[in-house]
Amino acid sequence: MSSFVYTGLPTRVVFGDATLPRVREEAERLGISRALVLTTPAQRAQGEEVAALLADRAAGVFSGAAMHTPVEVTLAALEVARGLSADGVVAIGGGSTIGLGKAIAARTGAPQIAIPTTYAGSEMTPILGETEAGQKTTRRSLEVLPETVIYDVALTLSLPPALSGTSGINAIAHAVEATYAADANPIITLLAEQGIAALARALPAIVAAPDDRRARQGALYGAWLCGACLGAVGMALHHKLCHVLGGAFGLPHAELHTAILPHAVAYNAPAAPEAMVRIARALGVSGAGDAADGLYDLAGAVGARRALRDLGMPVDGLDRAAELAVQSVYPNPRPIERAAIRALLARAFDGERPAQP
Repeated sequence: MSSFVYTGLPTRVVFGDATLPRVREEAERLGISRALVLTTPAQRAQGEEVAALLADRAAGVFSGAAMHTPVEVTLAALEVARGLSADGVVAIGGGSTIGLGKAIAARTGAPQIAIPTTYAGSEMTPILGETEAGQKTTRRSLEVLPETVIYDVALTLSLPPALSGTSGINAIAHAVEATYAADANPIITLLAEQGIAALARALPAIVAAPDDRRARQGALYGAWLCGACLGAVGMALHHKLCHVLGGAFGLPHAELHTAILPHAVAYNAPAAPEAMVRIARALGVSGAGDAADGLYDLAGAVGARRALRDLGMPVDGLDRAAELAVQSVYPNPRPIERAAIRALLARAFDGERPAQP
């Protein structure tokens, strides 16, 4: 075995069914006396429920979290937090809400409790992506890593099957890129393969039977593992493309990751053959060449939209996206070439089966 470096991240995880009532206990453990509860507008009622469970440790609810963590929303939430003398945040929801919690923590140092209701996995990462003036930028720092994550299977039962599918494939993307990250290591590779496998088994089962608690638990467990992968090693082409497309065109986050992932994997396949074997094995398909097709077929099995045009991507934006993608590139197994990226985006735009550009 070759030499490697592995750094464990200091997040406390509370995992199970009906674990939400432990939120007050966890706030007390972190020394939070006035928690601002964060949600999207659609999840305001869940935020009020969390505030009730926090009781005297709740300062209020801010329900303005938005996709891609716009800086203007963060500034509005900060104003509310200061007005309420909040000394911590509790974010309940998906990546939008958890991202807002991270953005507040980055600016204030406030401790965070994250309560995911989707399978995105961002709660396990020290990564914050923010959008300002049509561009999404990311930073990596332990300052934005939630101190505690509460996983409650019961909170995912109402997640619609279609969103469950794309949210889970978004998580799979984190693990896929971890298998060929520049700083990959055997520990994270093991977690990545297990996370992909757990989600690949669970997501079609959830689509078939949305109230299947065993499948929901498997998906939540897989999301945890995949998020931990993204938190421990670097990102590559897939995340770069999604950051470009999400920031510049406001495309829906989980669906965007689902549409792009097979094409990014096909692009990198010749340069990362061992990773492709692991991905294919986790997906339950036969060989290294099947990794990209397996991801494409999984997206189809959960009923996801696989064409960027169906997500609102304008055809006249493809050239701009390709240009942005080759600026400030992330480390990647295969060199990032503009013409090949433009061809990749064209296939993704039409929802075609992935091919090596």
